[in-house]
Amino acid sequence: MDEAHLLIVDDDERIRGLLQKFLMRNGFLITSARNSDHARRILSGLEFDLIVLDVMMPGEDGLSLCRSLREKMATPILLLTAKGETEDRINGLEAGADDYLAKPFEPKELLLRINAILRRVPATQPDQAVPKVLHLGGIRYDIERGEMWIGEDPVRLTATESQLMRIFSGNPGEALSRERLVEELGRDDGQAQERAVDVQITRLRRKIEADPKQPRYLQTVRGAGYMLAPD
Repeated sequence: MDEAHLLIVDDDERIRGLLQKFLMRNGFLITSARNSDHARRILSGLEFDLIVLDVMMPGEDGLSLCRSLREKMATPILLLTAKGETEDRINGLEAGADDYLAKPFEPKELLLRINAILRRVPATQPDQAVPKVLHLGGIRYDIERGEMWIGEDPVRLTATESQLMRIFSGNPGEALSRERLVEELGRDDGQAQERAVDVQITRLRRKIEADPKQPRYLQTVRGAGYMLAPD
């Protein structure tokens, strides 16, 4: 299975180095950025599975960068901050972060938070032993496990892509509005979040469509939203 690729954004070189070593030892691919401007340059050319973002940075702070990124992408973001007060945590989540960890923290706790965000396997019910599988051409999607496969090869889904697949697979053949998708993803209302959904749909199509520009399975229904049409 592909390793998850994380972007660490922190102005403290020592912390960047420590996090990079620790997370690489735990099986992640790591890229690091020293400030918001550096992060933007990296993000203009690379996609990541998760961003670990320090809040207190000189220049543009992490909250501002998080808010800005949320307008065009839905990559999970874990905020790191020296502040642990409830109001600061709420501000972080309102800016679009998926989770929030106050410094100082144990590296083990950071690892648990990252894995929780990236985890793609939903809890299975014991009385549902027979897996439900959707077929999208040569792709199989196991609804209960939240796993996607091409032949014997797994397809890595980001946390948000996995959430979208679970939402669509629960409503096959039904057009879902962008507003409903934003709501079911648990995000705040607003045009920025609807644009973020569009970005995620585009990314998901690249993984499941032979021709993402002429989608066969994840269709756009004019005036109604998006619809998953399995075989």
